[in-house]
Amino acid sequence: MNRTLLLLPAVAALALAACSRTDNEPGPGGVTVAEAKALDDAAEMLESRDAVPPAEAEAAAKESAGE
Repeated sequence: MNRTLLLLPAVAALALAACSRTDNEPGPGGVTVAEAKALDDAAEMLESRDAVPPAEAEAAAKESAGE
């Protein structure tokens, strides 16, 4: 009985580990899980960028126009 109680957590851990998705499995939109994660990371990076404030945009436009 003690042996069964010791093996039960090990079997449960193995069963849970088998349920995880691998990086090359198909994911949403016909891309792999790894590709979907990379796209999500890239989108997050782009969204986190601050927009150029209007005053700085005007100054940059004047410099490029030669004013």
